[in-house]
Amino acid sequence: MRKYLTPLSKIYEGITLVRNKMYDKGILSSKDFEIPIINVGNLRVGGTGKTPMVAYLASLLSKDYRIAILSRGYKRKSSGFLLAGEKNASATSLGDEPYLLYRRFPNVYLAVDVDRVHGIQSLMNLTKPPEVILLDDAFQHRRVNAGLNILLTPYNDLYVDDQILPAGNLRENQDGSKRAQLIVVTKSPNDLTEEQEFEVAQKLEVGLDQTVFFSGIQYASTVNCTKGHIEFNELKNYRILLLTGIANPAPLVDFLKFHDINFEHFSYPDHHHYTNNDIIKIQTTFDKYEGESKLILTTEKDYVRIFALLENIYYLSIDAYFINNQKDFDQIIRTYVEKHSRNG
Repeated sequence: MRKYLTPLSKIYEGITLVRNKMYDKGILSSKDFEIPIINVGNLRVGGTGKTPMVAYLASLLSKDYRIAILSRGYKRKSSGFLLAGEKNASATSLGDEPYLLYRRFPNVYLAVDVDRVHGIQSLMNLTKPPEVILLDDAFQHRRVNAGLNILLTPYNDLYVDDQILPAGNLRENQDGSKRAQLIVVTKSPNDLTEEQEFEVAQKLEVGLDQTVFFSGIQYASTVNCTKGHIEFNELKNYRILLLTGIANPAPLVDFLKFHDINFEHFSYPDHHHYTNNDIIKIQTTFDKYEGESKLILTTEKDYVRIFALLENIYYLSIDAYFINNQKDFDQIIRTYVEKHSRNG
């Protein structure tokens, strides 16, 4: 099908190129803010590891600064600007990924607004405004001129190997990568060599003013639920029904298989809204499992959407970590924030 969609991709590419040129030449304006703004995004749709990277940055900076995370709130059932609080925080009102981040970082401002300029202005009007703003998935939202742009691309699905929508998965031409100061190759293998890193950097045609880092996925040592946790190593003794509604469940599936975890897998599309029929099918399948050592396992992103609908459901969380040069990455982030903060 891809070759038949190529003409449509050419049209889409032309539209995005014209739009970017208009921003580059100042015909369309980008707004600057007197606050450090770090933008985490990608060139393709879904599955690059944005949420773990935003979580990494929030963890890195929240000890020293008042942090806000601003997201679009994809597939949320609310509209306009919404600041998460005890009474309005849910996967429905915020979107699954923002709600996940809200649960992880209760002391960080979490807001959603499709209009990032309006969202930032609303945050800055708070009694105690944030000192740093993390933009989640706003690389193409060029109305905001972020001070530091971090572009993510998966190791096994680099943007240079992809095509523009709809023939491929890219939201814009590969030249858009030039707007990023930092490029992070996510989901990299743990045993990545310096030679492999160099080859990937060459393939990405990284500019002299850009720095490439390589990150991987680190799974938690426990699976968790609202009532407690189970050590991951104990899962070998359980009958497991695995639920995933994410763009690419392969790394999780491979991880479980590598550790000899036996499971039955129900896979759904990214950001899937679980229907009553889905719940009935899941529960009926699970009830047929014999014995008491059984559980439903899912991702943290799926868990925040479904935990109230099923019993015996646990999630396995993931974190981003840097394979090499983590201190260098952290220092770049801290230096940027210190230099551009109002107290800097």
